[in-house]
Amino acid sequence: MTLERIHAEILAVRMIPNVDSALAEQFQLEPNHRSLAIFTSTIDDVGYTALDEATKRADVEVVYARSFYAGAAHASGPLSGEMIGILAGPTPDEVKSGMEAVIQTAENDAFFEAVNEDKSHALYAHVVARTGSYLSKEAGIKQGEALAYLIAPPLEAVYGIDAALKAADVKLVKFFGPPSETNFGGGLLTGSQSACQAAADAFREVILDISRNPRQI
Repeated sequence: MTLERIHAEILAVRMIPNVDSALAEQFQLEPNHRSLAIFTSTIDDVGYTALDEATKRADVEVVYARSFYAGAAHASGPLSGEMIGILAGPTPDEVKSGMEAVIQTAENDAFFEAVNEDKSHALYAHVVARTGSYLSKEAGIKQGEALAYLIAPPLEAVYGIDAALKAADVKLVKFFGPPSETNFGGGLLTGSQSACQAAADAFREVILDISRNPRQI
C-alpha cells in the first residue's frame, strides 16, 4: 500500500563563514572547523537523516542537533519548526555543500507517511542504506552500515518496534522511548540493507493495522 508522503520543510538557513572563537568553544569545534551552516526543519527525524546524508557528501560534521519540545505545532516562532541542526566544516564551500545535501534529502528522499486522510496520524519508516558519521555515532555502529530509522506515535512505536525486530534479522541499537521531545517514539535497527527494509515494512504494516483497529486487544 502506498501512503501519502509528508516531506519536511527547511524553514531557515544561514552560514557563518568564519565562526567566532567564543562560539566555536561552545560547540567544541575542531581547530579546522571554521565554518558553520545552521538550519531549522519542520520535521526533526527527517532533519537528522538529512544531516547524516550531508556527512557523506561533504567534508562536514554534525556539531549540534536538537528537537524542540512538543513539535512544530508549538514552535517558538514561524521559522523554528521542530528541530535545529548545525554542520561544521573547514571552509564555507564545504558547509554550503553539506547544506545543499540537507535540503535535497529533505525535499526528495526522506519523508514521513500519512496513515489517515488529514495527515494527523503518521509514521517514519526510512531505511538508510549506508550511514554517514552522524547516525553511525548515534547508533553506535560502524560507518557505512544500514539502518532502519523507525518513528511513530507512542503506542504504535512500541508495538511497531517489536514487530520489526521479529520480522527480520536486525538488532535494536537505539531506542527512543516515548514520549520524545515531540511526543513520538521509535528506534534505530541495524542489519543488512534487505533486513532493514523488511523491518521497516513490518513496522509500517502493524501501524496501519492499529490505525484501522485501535482498540482490538
